Amino acid sequence: MGVSVDEFLEMLDRLPEVKQTPGGDWIALKVRGKGFGYLWERTETVGLKATIEEQIALVAERPEVFEPQFTAGRFGWVVVRLAGIDADELFELVTEAWCLTAPRQLVAAHEAGH
Repeated sequence: MGVSVDEFLEMLDRLPEVKQTPGGDWIALKVRGKGFGYLWERTETVGLKATIEEQIALVAERPEVFEPQFTAGRFGWVVVRLAGIDADELFELVTEAWCLTAPRQLVAAHEAGH
């Protein structure tokens, strides 16, 4: 179990129009200019957009892997420790974060292709 920073970055190539923007100690993950995640290479953690309900459930289920980052409106961002998660589960969370952020037409086109 566990996902390396390089493996995480490779995952992003499976989603359309993801841009990585350096921001100091982190890399912002965006789709069409809107953020859905952050990567902190030094700590090997990722912050991902989620619903508040998902944030609460993840943290309650496995606090050694997930921690709340912040809430904004109807979203609850969650920090993920890469060492504690498998690739399939992480990709599912990244995809959900991307879907919460990308325009509906882009999400529909991506889902139609899979």
